[in-house]
Amino acid sequence: MDFKNENGVLIARRNGETLRIEAWGKDSLRVRATMFSKFTGNDWALTEALEALAPTVEITGGDGEPSASITNGRIRATVNFAGVITFYRDGKQILQEYYRSYGGTISKESRCLKVINREWKGVIGGSDYSLNLKFESNEGEKIFGMGQYQQSYMDLKGCVLELAQRNSQISVPFAVSNLGYGMLWNNPAVGSVTFGRNYTEWIARSTKEMDYWITVADAPKQILANYTNATGHSPMFPEDRMGLWQCKLRYRTQDEVLSVARQYQKEGIKIDVIVIDFFHWTLQGDWKFDATYWPDPKAMVDELHSMGIKVIVSVWPSVDRKSENFYPMMERGLLIKTERGAAQTYDYQGDCVEIDPFNPETREYVWEVCKRNYYDFGIDAFWLDNSEPDYGVYDFENYRYMDAPALSCSNMYPQMYSRIFYDKMKDLGDGNVVNLLRCAWAGSQKYGNVVWSGDVPSTFEAFYDQLQCGLNMGLAGIAWWTTDIGGFMTDDVNDPDFRQLLIRWYQFAVYSAVFRMHGDRGPYDIPALDDRDWGGGYLHTGQPNELWSYGEDNYKIMKKYYDIRISMHDYIKDLYKEASKNGSPLIRAMFYEFPEDKTCWELQDQYMFGSKYLAAPIFKLNQFERDVYLPAGTWKLTSDGSIYEGGQTVHVAAPIDYMPVFEKM
Repeated sequence: MDFKNENGVLIARRNGETLRIEAWGKDSLRVRATMFSKFTGNDWALTEALEALAPTVEITGGDGEPSASITNGRIRATVNFAGVITFYRDGKQILQEYYRSYGGTISKESRCLKVINREWKGVIGGSDYSLNLKFESNEGEKIFGMGQYQQSYMDLKGCVLELAQRNSQISVPFAVSNLGYGMLWNNPAVGSVTFGRNYTEWIARSTKEMDYWITVADAPKQILANYTNATGHSPMFPEDRMGLWQCKLRYRTQDEVLSVARQYQKEGIKIDVIVIDFFHWTLQGDWKFDATYWPDPKAMVDELHSMGIKVIVSVWPSVDRKSENFYPMMERGLLIKTERGAAQTYDYQGDCVEIDPFNPETREYVWEVCKRNYYDFGIDAFWLDNSEPDYGVYDFENYRYMDAPALSCSNMYPQMYSRIFYDKMKDLGDGNVVNLLRCAWAGSQKYGNVVWSGDVPSTFEAFYDQLQCGLNMGLAGIAWWTTDIGGFMTDDVNDPDFRQLLIRWYQFAVYSAVFRMHGDRGPYDIPALDDRDWGGGYLHTGQPNELWSYGEDNYKIMKKYYDIRISMHDYIKDLYKEASKNGSPLIRAMFYEFPEDKTCWELQDQYMFGSKYLAAPIFKLNQFERDVYLPAGTWKLTSDGSIYEGGQTVHVAAPIDYMPVFEKM
């Protein structure tokens, strides 16, 4: 191994690989390696300017078994003669690359296996490499974050995660360990990670370089602060969007939207946002209202604004071949390309190809159309649905963007899609930009993204999974996270079991970042508005989804919890300020607030809403009581004011009109 100190950066070369380790923020290191003659220069998620640092680089060993180290504050990395990296926090080992091959002092007992720490293999027929990076597994380690995976496991140790974007799956590859470190896989390539008991394995299927970032701190709150300092902070969330967001699949006309808004006003319930869902348009990719059912969008928006309601409209990245924008965009190379077969990437309700937001000309084109047809009418924000993108088939190797194959960068697609709108709206001085997306990647928090958990079933099992999703999204830096209250896919809104689920989900949503009604509510017995096979009238709509739609008893409960949400406005505002300042999520794993409490690292069916409220949702049908663990301190049960001392598990009632919540005194 040949080591050099280049102005405080540790450089090592061996077998054609160049390794680069450098200080990158407080108590943090960035590690890159490549088989090419030079690095790409891509910073990916590490976008933020950081203070100058003075790391220490030491090279020892001479011609025998040379080694080197770099120290930046509390973190230290050593590299041995075989290129194996070991990381330390305050002198204690926290992570080491996995190596079972010939020579030296690393794992002599397994040297015949010929398994190396960083394995590069050329992609056949291409210039990129596949990369397999392995680390030793730490006994007793717990791992959290990594974005959103539809599973019941919050602790990811033992899990295999696909590093790829899908509807309701969000890859945000930042992991938080209970051993006091966080690691960002700073690579948007499609791949996987396995947090195995025997070793951890990161795979990028097509890449030009390895790139990861590691930071150390005493607790998750400090780890997340270091991470968001390096990848970006959320802007301040606007106060006028902290209340109720009203949505359903789907409001088909401007009269429907206005009638709902007027009824809310009549009921004395202030809604902050109303959302106009998909197929209000003529064709996918036209990005405009169907004038038959939306004859005067400007007048509609003006009336909604007069009620203090912001208006969001759905935009999809899919462009139908029949769209007026398809051939101009295809001719100019503004759409995703397929490597083989027909030029089609999406087939829901049309023969579509999706846009390529990696192309700056695409971003300019789409914004100009949406500005003319939406923003200039006063539309306040955009619902950037299908933002993974939602491919007809997730064959990532068959798609190509402007500069690279999808395999090498597709995980960054939702972030680039969001920037079509964020960058322009920010330039227009639109205050704090807020758009709604179904997907995200590392650093997406800085682009005004409210991320929701996708098209999930309306079941108690899915509800439980959403809490794991939300807590891990928060630990991956995405503080603005939400769900469809009641789940997205409902067969029968009249089913009393569904209505019970809806109430339990609604109670949870009150104690979450964004309070949003949405869902596809069956049965589908509402006739289409016309018999055309295109436009705003032909597609089905779901049953009503307003607060009063589920019977008087449920309406009373929902109004009660609406009032609770409104009463917490100032508190929620402070939580958003904290998210903007240090990356703290609004819904927090118990250990985020109580890292010294070992029990809190085991809990995944309760959470903290900020630092003040402990929320314990109900995740089973006909469950009207539950156990709740209280950490150290004094706690007040919000239902009756009972006082409890922490350090114990208590059993509390949970009637249908109450979700157990404790206030920290």
